[in-house]
Amino acid sequence: MASSIYTLFDIPTKPPRVCWSMNTWRTRLLLNYKGLDYTTEWVNSTMPYFFVAILNPSQLEYPDIQNRLSSQIPLLVAPAHSISVAPNEREGSPKFTCPALQMPGGSYVMDSYKIAEIIEQRHPEPTLPLNAQLQSRFQPILVQLMTQLTPVYVPGVAERFLSEHSLGYFIETRREDLGMDLEVYRKQHGPGAFDRAEPFAQQMSGLLNEVSSGPFFLGDVVTYTDFIWAGILLFFERLGGEEYPELLKRSGDADLHKRFLDALSPWTKRDD
Repeated sequence: MASSIYTLFDIPTKPPRVCWSMNTWRTRLLLNYKGLDYTTEWVNSTMPYFFVAILNPSQLEYPDIQNRLSSQIPLLVAPAHSISVAPNEREGSPKFTCPALQMPGGSYVMDSYKIAEIIEQRHPEPTLPLNAQLQSRFQPILVQLMTQLTPVYVPGVAERFLSEHSLGYFIETRREDLGMDLEVYRKQHGPGAFDRAEPFAQQMSGLLNEVSSGPFFLGDVVTYTDFIWAGILLFFERLGGEEYPELLKRSGDADLHKRFLDALSPWTKRDD
């Protein structure tokens, strides 16, 4: 009998290993929401490449993820729908990224949006609208918000999450990308970051509160957009320090976002 277990490739924190990446959180929430049986394979990696392309997946540290996945992708992922997955071709993006998912039949798929589409096809209940119309309004706000906060959270990841195996690579590649050391980048660009982010945080609150019945973006209907925003909040919450309460404060309605996360708690509990 064929296995029904999925394998999620995720980026570990320092021990004990738990989920922290805003990108892999959304896929983990998807699997939890669908009630699917899965295991986690931790792959040492660098930071989600938000300052290159905000909604691209995480850049992965070579040779770990490349050696693990390069022989598997492209493979046919959903034969009934003829979906195949090739290495990333976005300019400036790595070819092999997290989240990645190994299907029960042994094939692989990368990219959180592709994973969501395939899982929704294979497991339509409980339904999870991908909601292109809502996404078109949500994404520009998210891009602006995270762009302004990059000098805050990128150095924080190096300090609080990454193992020694990833840290040196992360610091060196960030130096190449930014043209300066992370600490210099934080000192030069960090002051005023939350001030610059505040209008976009408040726009996000407005969008979340648009359907006043709540607690989700479409009222009582859970959508994939909810998992994307939850991934951001969970990332900042796990980052610790003052970043998470400051983000909630700048949103103009901290309780709104707390209620939102509370409503998603059945699917946020599993983080490993």
